[in-house]
Amino acid sequence: MKVAYYSFGGRYADNPRALHQRMLARGDVDAEHVWLAGPGHAGTFPAGTATAALGTPQALSALESADLVVADNHLPAWRKRPGTTYLQTWHGTPLKRIHRDALSTQPEGEEVMARLDDDVTRWDLLLAPSAAAAVPLRAAFRFDGPVPVTGYPRNDVLSSPAAAARRAEVRAALGLEEGRTAVLYAPTWRDDDRFGDGPDFRLALDLQRFSQRLGASHALLLRLHYLVPDALRGVDVPGVLDVSRHPDVNDLYLAADVLVTDYSSAMFDFAITGKPIVSFVYDFEHYRDVLRGFYFDPYEIAAGPVVRGSEEVLDAVADPGALRARFAGRYARFRERFCHAEDGRAADRVLDLVLRPGTRVPAKVAPAVTARGEGLR
Repeated sequence: MKVAYYSFGGRYADNPRALHQRMLARGDVDAEHVWLAGPGHAGTFPAGTATAALGTPQALSALESADLVVADNHLPAWRKRPGTTYLQTWHGTPLKRIHRDALSTQPEGEEVMARLDDDVTRWDLLLAPSAAAAVPLRAAFRFDGPVPVTGYPRNDVLSSPAAAARRAEVRAALGLEEGRTAVLYAPTWRDDDRFGDGPDFRLALDLQRFSQRLGASHALLLRLHYLVPDALRGVDVPGVLDVSRHPDVNDLYLAADVLVTDYSSAMFDFAITGKPIVSFVYDFEHYRDVLRGFYFDPYEIAAGPVVRGSEEVLDAVADPGALRARFAGRYARFRERFCHAEDGRAADRVLDLVLRPGTRVPAKVAPAVTARGEGLR
């Protein structure tokens, strides 16, 4: 059996990595594995991992000869042979509108969308981390194939018995001493920051003020989106660590004591940990009405406070324990809706689906979803 993997422009990351590692650990399939590696990422793969450089005949051959293709994003054009299974895992619960549902698109417009749509025609399965996420995922991609609700393999580590030990290791590596509150700030990217004539990238959270007010007891872990990881290169503020290039965001979820984000899917993954979440939506109307729009109202679904100003963020993260207690009810409802399938066994469920024909996802993990993707209640 031949398996080809692709993640985020050719990285060793995300759901494909989790599935690769779990398949190796299970050892129940004799498989040849090859990863599509992007420029600058070839050296980040584990020793002994076979790779093929993106854009080369070798990469195309790896895809076209594979029995199983696993990706978390759109692939370059390739010819899918009969018998190949293309598993599209995607990479998050969509709060913001994506693909055909987004209000704005990249400058290339319809040409890019047509190329992405062509990739969708090859998909055999599209994973969903929850029944709630399955609905917008199916709609955005106009995908009429199976959308099994399995949970995300990449999130299994967040429920692992080894999570506490991993947290301690990561915090030590980051220099976070015992008792110091780690605040992970993980904003998403803005279309008008990356494309066109929009504003230059800016950080809405006041780092200097964070340092002045909370620096003695807190540390800020700054995690920019992978599309703009170097936008603030050289940040030098006491108590602020730029972890945008850290290879595994799950390490940061474990190390952190509270998450601050905006419209990122990070909130849905982080909620598995049970730790507080603050939604910092300083540009809410612009993002809703001009840039993307939303599938879910952030004010309605939020697991914690929804704030508009930098000082409000500092108020919220000053005492994570009080924050947890204050929003316990909202948090529980959020987890029930978006994390019900995240039990630490998603990778096994997914591998069983693609390697053992006829396998079904347990009903308690995957509530019934109609052919149109509408969750049955």
